[in-house]
Amino acid sequence: MRFGMFIPQGWRHDLVDIDPAEHWQTMHDLAAHADAPDSGWESIWVYDHFHTVPVPSETEATHEAWTLMAAFAASTSRVRLGQMCTCVAYRNPAYLAKIAATVDLVSGGRTEMGIGAGWYEHEWLAYGYGFPDAPARLRALREGVEVMHQAWTTGRATLDGEFWQISDAIVQPKPLQDGGIPMWIAGGGEKVTLKIAAKYASYTNFNGGAETFAHKSDVLRGHCERLGRDFDSIVRSSNFNTVVGTDAADVERRLAAVEARVAPYLGPAGTERYLQGMHSDESLVGTVSEVVAKLEQRRELGLGYAIHYFPEIAYDRSGLELFEAEVMPALA
Repeated sequence: MRFGMFIPQGWRHDLVDIDPAEHWQTMHDLAAHADAPDSGWESIWVYDHFHTVPVPSETEATHEAWTLMAAFAASTSRVRLGQMCTCVAYRNPAYLAKIAATVDLVSGGRTEMGIGAGWYEHEWLAYGYGFPDAPARLRALREGVEVMHQAWTTGRATLDGEFWQISDAIVQPKPLQDGGIPMWIAGGGEKVTLKIAAKYASYTNFNGGAETFAHKSDVLRGHCERLGRDFDSIVRSSNFNTVVGTDAADVERRLAAVEARVAPYLGPAGTERYLQGMHSDESLVGTVSEVVAKLEQRRELGLGYAIHYFPEIAYDRSGLELFEAEVMPALA
């Protein structure tokens, strides 16, 4: 199994109580940790959001994804760089293709493109994007992916679409990577998203429990068969909220520390929603043996890449180090 790690960027209230002047150093140091040759991490990731969750905050930072991508490109040397995932509607797709190609050049060919239709209505409306219904957002995703594919494979893009009118946009230099930047199509929509993935994706990213993962995999396989695509050429990935401890008491201690940190900023209802996310089907919360068992189950179902969000690592790396020392070797 291959491993990626989210770098805290404030979106999930994971930089609270740290002076904003120290945020970059905190993020940089964690990126450097992952970048070490023996770390076991293949990639680092950020989220593409503008407002915090589960409560939009007027005071807490959410650092912009592609600015961080450029900074990490210049400040790391080995680890691959991704976003899970870029919202296709937040940037003109030809412009986004240009940004990503430049980041790929700066990084020496280490960029990944996580791309999705977007969902966070509060920030869509606040930033003036409106909030089209889900079918429209998915049609926009299809158009945006086509534009990026053209740009990275030919150096030009043209599309007379419903959402974008691109006329011979030049994207030079193209990405360093042969065939363009690997595309991670994020989301589990069965009729549209997974069909787009079957056509364009090097990787998929969908979450949910083991049963859901198996079902979505079967849907993806069906789309691949209809398009004549080799299903096994697409690596399936999932994201996990991860809190690992030496024993049950250690796990509870870690969760309590996270709760105490975010509660003053989220209020009772927001804190409850936050903690629910730590106990969902998208979470790996438990002892080393429990976390390993859950990941082994997913691997048996075809999970090839696990991307982990550790809510505590801006303040305490001991859980991260435990994961590196005992969970990753068990699944390597």
